[in-house]
Amino acid sequence: MGFGDYPAEYDPKVHGPYDPARFYGKADTPLAQVKLGELGGWLARRNKHPQAIAGAISRAYWRWQHKYVQPKRSGIAPFLQVVTASMVFFYVINSQKLSRHKNYKYH
Repeated sequence: MGFGDYPAEYDPKVHGPYDPARFYGKADTPLAQVKLGELGGWLARRNKHPQAIAGAISRAYWRWQHKYVQPKRSGIAPFLQVVTASMVFFYVINSQKLSRHKNYKYH
């Protein structure tokens, strides 16, 4: 599988038109249904290759696009989500600088 190719598991005769938000591999138990004792085995079954991680991030992005950005009547939610995520990101990267500028009651 090279960059820009379809996943190896994708078969157009079986799956129909390609959907970038769908995982075409073998289905596994969703994380929400995994019991605490089975968590180690579930994590061991994950593919930790950088290409698989990039594919998972891409699928999550396309699911977000299909749900919030691309509907006919999308609202202000995607813009507020981007603004909130950027605010949290910049707060986290600047938290060390901000912690040094605390106002103390006694000097």
